[in-house]
Amino acid sequence: MQINIREDSVEIEGYVNAVERNSKPLLSRMGKFIERIKAGAFARALKRNDDVHVLLNHDWQRDLGSTKKGNLELTEDNIGLRAKCTISDSEVMEMAKRGDLVGWSFGFYDRDVKNGVENGMLTREVNDLDLEEVSILNRSKVPAYDGTLIAARSEDPEEKLFVSDPFNADGEAPQPETREEQSEAKDETEQEIDYSNYKAMIAEMKEG
Repeated sequence: MQINIREDSVEIEGYVNAVERNSKPLLSRMGKFIERIKAGAFARALKRNDDVHVLLNHDWQRDLGSTKKGNLELTEDNIGLRAKCTISDSEVMEMAKRGDLVGWSFGFYDRDVKNGVENGMLTREVNDLDLEEVSILNRSKVPAYDGTLIAARSEDPEEKLFVSDPFNADGEAPQPETREEQSEAKDETEQEIDYSNYKAMIAEMKEG
């Protein structure tokens, strides 16, 4: 994530997700699985939806703009889904100045998923999806995975998780910088993720 702080706004740019990369083992009601987003899935999603929103921490009450409003640009390149947004929200600007913005995440529901088994592990290959939003994460969302995959975990244990991959311009995933962060990442290597009711969740959050 690259952050440029200006006088009246903050410009945030980076990779929301890298395609064709395996997630860490995740948990669902069906057991452990590995997920990867296939190349082209985001491009197709963006063609279908010209109004993808940018939120703070997946909170529809903190809607910071959208592709239709013009302050969010989303493209899929050979690495993955790249985002660039300009935010004038004063709270987000203060977070940026304090160094409290830590990464990206995204919210979607499935259109075409191929389930399989690789090396004894269930896999989900997401060939097509509907992208509803990308989120900027602050430090209230704890990085739950080391390496290439980060999931956002809120203080509410009942809140569902959304998966994201924060990558730099070279397509590399940053590692935790401190021993404390490394310990948190190690302790949170397995989280339950349930996309089956995501569409209903989105509708409910928008109405709320």
